[in-house]
Amino acid sequence: MSVLYQAVSYQIEPQAIAAELVRQLPLNDIDFIVVFCPASDRLHELSQALCVAFGEVRFAGCTTAGEITPDGYCNNSVLAIGFDRRHFCLQAAQISSLADFSLPDAQRLVNDLLQRDHSPQPRQEGFVMTFLDGLSSQEERVLLTLETALGRIPHFGGSAGDNQQLKRTHVLVHGQFRTDAAVVIFVRTNIPFRVFSTHHMRPTTEKLVVTAASADMRTLYELNAEPAAQAYADLLGINVAALDEHVFALHPLAVRIGQEFYVRSIQRVNADGSLTFFCAVGVGAVLTRMQPQPLLPDLADTLTELAVALGPLQAVLGCDCVLRRFECSGPQALQRASEFLQQHRVLGFNTYGEHYEGVHLNQTFTGVAFGTVAS
Repeated sequence: MSVLYQAVSYQIEPQAIAAELVRQLPLNDIDFIVVFCPASDRLHELSQALCVAFGEVRFAGCTTAGEITPDGYCNNSVLAIGFDRRHFCLQAAQISSLADFSLPDAQRLVNDLLQRDHSPQPRQEGFVMTFLDGLSSQEERVLLTLETALGRIPHFGGSAGDNQQLKRTHVLVHGQFRTDAAVVIFVRTNIPFRVFSTHHMRPTTEKLVVTAASADMRTLYELNAEPAAQAYADLLGINVAALDEHVFALHPLAVRIGQEFYVRSIQRVNADGSLTFFCAVGVGAVLTRMQPQPLLPDLADTLTELAVALGPLQAVLGCDCVLRRFECSGPQALQRASEFLQQHRVLGFNTYGEHYEGVHLNQTFTGVAFGTVAS
């Protein structure tokens, strides 16, 4: 049996969603609930319904670009993940006004989380999860600031989505959906775990240099001193008009830091010929064209290695870039991916960016794997 309780609702009405989730969850056995849900104009009603339904059980989460449920990849579902109080103790804190988040703020937040921790066994290990407004353009600075305060505490997370509308994303914290905010969750557990990140990209020899960008470095105006969209399309040998989310997923770019390549995924083409990215990319950065490999073998190898280290995996909580999902073109490929996620007990959501040890990533799978329950 999984160490994470799980509930899914495909209802539309907020009250019906909350009622269905509660019917599936043993609330008396749960310390904390993480909720992933689609963006909608009824989020306020949903948060109120969840507050009533969950009662004294605390919860947090975010809106998504798709959910990973016990049925695999899903859309327009509400997923609730309950952490068994026998094995977990969770504390959550909110970051508001992301642009103003400073190192002293981060140190106070981390200290507060640790002081509120009421784990019965102090020797239990811990990690941190973060969910952050995915359209705030603040991930890089917030995550780096937080990582400095976390020190050696492992950390992963994901940026909230909004069903590919690219209009407004929300985090759920203290019973409310909020923008320009993040939730930080400290998890203490007696179960062996490993925070990890993996991607299936291999570098090519083709390069583009950023020669003009916006102040927040999310929109690139020029690559190789040419209009960014045109330069990218020329690199691929296609017309600018053919650029869309599926092309972006299959032809990503990455920056090299040390020996590692970090994908910087394109969000959209703008009317002026610029490209907006999900991650910041500064002027002078060299972007390498990456070649995706088959999606599932890389993840399968990673989970196999984790099972060797941790024992048979009881559950995996993952943040999976929405562009990885786009790579599963066609219903058969999507079904194979869903079956794989089911088989390996993966739960989570599709993100607008992944968080790993203070770094904002794209087109990766980042998460935490739980091994055999300690005896």
